[in-house]
Formats: sequence, structure tokens, C-alpha cells
Amino acid sequence: MSDHAAAHLLTRHTHRKRGAPPVAFLDGLTLQPARVHEVCGAARRRLALKVAGALRGPVMWIRPAWMPGRLNPDGFLKLADPSRFLFLTPKRPEDLLWSMEEALRAGLVPLVVADLPDPPGLTAVRRLHLAAETGADEGQIAPLGLILTPGDGGAPGIETRWSLTPAHGDGGAEGWRLERRRARMAPEKHWQVTGGPEGMRLDGST
Repeated sequence: MSDHAAAHLLTRHTHRKRGAPPVAFLDGLTLQPARVHEVCGAARRRLALKVAGALRGPVMWIRPAWMPGRLNPDGFLKLADPSRFLFLTPKRPEDLLWSMEEALRAGLVPLVVADLPDPPGLTAVRRLHLAAETGADEGQIAPLGLILTPGDGGAPGIETRWSLTPAHGDGGAEGWRLERRRARMAPEKHWQVTGGPEGMRLDGST
């Protein structure tokens, strides 16, 4: 190995060891930047918006042009500032993950969200992780990647998998069930999440 290559590896290792602080998005729950996480469940977009509200700077939101329904800025105003969002709507399926990969690799956008019709495969997830790491090493910030998948999700190789589903109370009280279904460094767990004028908050766990 050349001296240049060894120095390059040392620089990358030192940078990653120093790392960026985790993103706290809900009462102390965190997501590690420079990695890609999965959010599934019927309320997955709400959780992604909650994460967006915990960060500063622009948010890139990627969704297929053919997917029905769009985010309503008036509807998520209490979760995140709509003026921060950049919406990208590729017309070809292969451009969804390519767009996310390029955005992560640039290291310019703190949060990149891909609203997908199906979970990606292992190779695609690995490429996204590498792109996020490159963005952290060579860009201005350590980007956080979120892939939103329908149903129970199931993308292989992701850093964490979360599920948010409606669990509203009597009398119209807002509520959701949040589950951490996969994490490399934490056990599976679920919480009741309540809502109101003060925003979403955890209300017990098991």
C-alpha cells in the first residue's frame, strides 16, 4: 500500500471515529447520521416529518412521479417548516435510489428522504450507506438518509427500522404506536406516542 493510500485511509478512519452527534428526534430517541434508516407503517411520513423538524437546513424529499397523493404543507406545518423542503419526483423507478444516492454523496443536505413503493435490496442499501459516509467525509455535513416503505418494510442492511401506526384514543385524541423493530446497538421496543398542541411526545414504553 502506498503512503498516499495509507494516509487516505487514516484520514477517513479518524473522521468517522470522531463522527457527528446522533439526531434526537423524539424525547431522546436518536438516529445516527451518515447512515440510512427505514421507516414503515401507515404513519411513516409523519415520523419522517418529525425527524425533519429536529434538524436544521434543507430537506430533500424524493417520491415517484406516479405515486398518488402529495404532502400538504399546511398539514405538516407544526412538524417542520415547509419552506425547507425540496421535492424531487423522478419518472423512472431506477432514478429514485440514484437520486437519493447522489444527494447523500454530496454531503450538502442534512436529511434525504426517499418515499419508496417497495423496500430496496441489500446492494442498493449498501450503496446508500457508502454514499452517506462519503458525504460525511467529503461534504459539508454528515447526511441522514431515511427510506419510507409501505406495510412492514423489510429493507435488508439498514441501520435501524422504525414503524409508526395510528393508535388514536377516545374523543379524537391523537395517538400512535412507535416501534423500533431493528437496531444494531439497541433492543426492539415500542412506545405509545401522543399528540396535541405541544406536539408529539412519548407516553410509556415496553
